[in-house]
Amino acid sequence: MDGMQAAAILLAAGLGTRMRSKQPKATHALAGRPMLNHLIAACEGVFDRIVVVVGPDMPTLERAAAPHPTVVQAERLGTGHAALQAAPLLEGFEGDVAVLYADNPLITQDTLKRLRAVREEAGLALLALRPAGENRYGRVVQDAAGDVTRVVEYADATEAERGITLCNAGVLCAPAGDLFRWLRGVRNDNRAGEYYLPDIVPLAVNDGIRVRAVEAPEAELRGINSRAELAEAEAEVQARLRLAAMMGGATLTLPESVVFSHDTVLGQDVTVEPHVVFGPGVRVEDGATIRAFSHLEGCVVRAGAIVGPYARLRPGSDIGPAAHVGNFVELKNTVLGAGAKANHLSYLGDADIGAKSNIGAGTITCNYDGFVKSRTRIGEGVFIGSDSVLVAPVTVGDGAFTAAGSVITADVTPDAMAFGRARQSEKPGAAAAFRAQRQAGKKN
Repeated sequence: MDGMQAAAILLAAGLGTRMRSKQPKATHALAGRPMLNHLIAACEGVFDRIVVVVGPDMPTLERAAAPHPTVVQAERLGTGHAALQAAPLLEGFEGDVAVLYADNPLITQDTLKRLRAVREEAGLALLALRPAGENRYGRVVQDAAGDVTRVVEYADATEAERGITLCNAGVLCAPAGDLFRWLRGVRNDNRAGEYYLPDIVPLAVNDGIRVRAVEAPEAELRGINSRAELAEAEAEVQARLRLAAMMGGATLTLPESVVFSHDTVLGQDVTVEPHVVFGPGVRVEDGATIRAFSHLEGCVVRAGAIVGPYARLRPGSDIGPAAHVGNFVELKNTVLGAGAKANHLSYLGDADIGAKSNIGAGTITCNYDGFVKSRTRIGEGVFIGSDSVLVAPVTVGDGAFTAAGSVITADVTPDAMAFGRARQSEKPGAAAAFRAQRQAGKKN
């Protein structure tokens, strides 16, 4: 691959009828990212150009492919026909071209690099697998030297051919000129009347071109055609992400219970307890602890902070170094300063909370008046009493206190103590009189 350019054609025009969905199959997500984008991410590290073949009326898929160009397969006439639609976008390209499938999103960069390397040894390289158990994959027929002579579809295979364990994954790589010439020579004289991509193999062999197979694990090459297969692929992606997190220095105390997003970033010496869910856009810095049953999305947890258990961090939240977010506390678009604490049963939305401040149990920042959202600003070293309600926009100055049960509607000056509740009064003997009255009423 010394300096030689290569391109990838990603076939994504399939409707995925077995998914029973109104959205294109390739837009279904794995670890919070469309399966097409998983494949694009793998290809971007190996190929210089990427072209995505979509079907008619698939604007969501075209947006997912961006900034890579797309071409529409107006008629779904088979995989060979689909690959050929990319030819005008690669006119004059002289490097290798690989054809891949958007519903095979788990292929790794290492496997794609091996595919390219083998293509340099042979005129055509294809990916193959040895699946466990019975299957209906096409079989890869090889000669005594290990060169591929043909690919036979399962339905057309003899009993002896069905006994071959090496199966076709459908991914091919060849020089651009040869690939498109062979694609134009593919015929559709089959039961479905379609142009199949694997049919270029006998055309290459007839041209005297050497064809080689590159084996890869079944887990990488599995196709996704149903919700059940999507779930199996999700399990594979999660296993990869968990392993990467632990190899990077994080501790997962019960790995199989943790759910990652494709872009989750964990620093060294992070501890993640069981049943934590990471949505997209989460970064956790060194030494932080995410305790059990917490849900995080679109947020940053700084070094040494503790989140949870049963905490929810929503997009825009930034948890400062050594800060604490405790049981059943929800933050949305809120900055919690260094060493600040919100340990119990609170909702903090659209707020800036200074360092070392303490937010009492049951505190609410009322950030929405039915029309606009406003911010609450709490200074450093502030003590917010339990069951306080802060009605934004409002500012509580450094070192101030709010009394428990207060409704704070006006700014509080630094080092002041704010009382936003009714004065307590007492009527001696009134409770006893009330009980007597009610008991007398029962007897009547």
